Amino acid sequence: MAKNNVALVPLRGGSKSIPKKNIKLIAGQPLCAWVLRAAIASGIFSKVVISTNSNEIADVVNKLQLGVEVIERPDHLATDTASTESVMLHAVENLDFDVLTTIQATSPLVLPDDFTLAYKKMCEENLDSIVTGVRTKRFFWEDNGKPLNYDPQKRPRRQDFQGVIMENGAFYMTKRSILKKYKCRLGGKIGVYEMGADSAVEIDEPEDWCKVEKLLIKRKWKTDFRLQNIKLLVVDVDGTLTDGGMYYSSEGEALKKFNTRDAKGLELVRKKGIEVALMTSENSEIVAARARKLGINHCYLGITNKKTLLGEITKEMGMTLLNVGYIGDDLNDLECMKAVGFSAAPCDGESEILDVADYISAKTGGKGAVREICNLILSAGAELKSKGRDR
Repeated sequence: MAKNNVALVPLRGGSKSIPKKNIKLIAGQPLCAWVLRAAIASGIFSKVVISTNSNEIADVVNKLQLGVEVIERPDHLATDTASTESVMLHAVENLDFDVLTTIQATSPLVLPDDFTLAYKKMCEENLDSIVTGVRTKRFFWEDNGKPLNYDPQKRPRRQDFQGVIMENGAFYMTKRSILKKYKCRLGGKIGVYEMGADSAVEIDEPEDWCKVEKLLIKRKWKTDFRLQNIKLLVVDVDGTLTDGGMYYSSEGEALKKFNTRDAKGLELVRKKGIEVALMTSENSEIVAARARKLGINHCYLGITNKKTLLGEITKEMGMTLLNVGYIGDDLNDLECMKAVGFSAAPCDGESEILDVADYISAKTGGKGAVREICNLILSAGAELKSKGRDR
C-alpha cells in the first residue's frame, strides 16, 4: 500500500442523460460500486474517498459498507459546467496525499490490477502523472484532409501498425505538487497506462449503459464458482437447441432445425471433460439422430418428469445437482432449473423461466443461445485454470 496514495471518485448528483446514473443498478450493483470495490481490492490506496453534493449518493455508498470516506462537495462544484479539476483541487484542501488517483465511476470495467500496475509504472519510471487509455489501430484524419497518425502513401498493414493510445477516462494519477502547480490532472513527466480493449467504453449515454452491462455480466460469470463446478450440462431441445418451430414436408414428415454453432459449443464443452445430455418431452427420432450425429450418448426422449430423471442421472454419475448446468426455455424445465447449480435460458424463453434463470443469453433459441452459454462455461474453466497456474 502506498502511504499517501488516495483514491478519489467524483459522484455528482443531477445527471441529465441517465437520471441518478452514479447509483443506478448495473449488473446487480450501483454503478459507483464497481470502481469503489476495484479500488479497495487493489490494496494500493491509503484511503478511498467520494466527493458528492448528494445525500442520496452518500447514503448508497455508506450502505455498501466498504469503509469509503465521503467529502461533501460545495454546490458551485457540482454544476454541469464544473470541471473535474475543480473537484480535485477541492480534495487538495481537504485531504492529505502525495498522489491522487481520480477514478471515473462511468468506467466500471476497471480492474484492481489496473490500479496496481499503473502505480507500479508511476513509481518505477518516476512519473509525475498517468493517463489511462486503450490502443486503437484506426486511422485518423483532420477535417481538412490531413492524416493524423499515418502516411497514406505508405499505408501500413494492420498487423504491422502500432496504432495509437486513445484516452479512455478510467482514472488519472497525479502527484500533489503537479496538481497544485498546473491546476490540471496531467503535468510534469506524463506516463500512459494501457488498459484492455473492452475498457474503451465509457457510460455517457443510455446506449453505452447496455453495452457495459453486458460486459460486466460476462466478466462476473467468468469467475463464478457455479460455472467452475459444472460436470454435466443438460440441454432441452425444442426452443433451446431449435427455434421451437415444427416443419412438415408434403408427406407430413416433421422436421426440426438445429444450429451448427450450438453443436460446436457442445463439442467444445465435452472436450473439456463436461458430460452433455439432451432431454426432451417429445419422443422424437430426429432428436435421437441429432444426438448420434454429435456423439452425445446421453439422450433422453419422451420424458414427462425431467426433475426425477435428472436426480437419477446425477446419482448414477456420482455427482450432485449442484454439479449440473441446465439450459431450458419452457415450463417443463422449471423445476430442474430451480434445483441445479447453474441454470440458463435463451432470451425468448417463457417469462417464468427467465425469472429463475441464473443467466439469460442475448441469443434466441436455435440461433446461437446454447453456443453463447457454452462459451460462458468454457471461459469460467479457462479462468480457473489460469488461477491454478498463478498459484
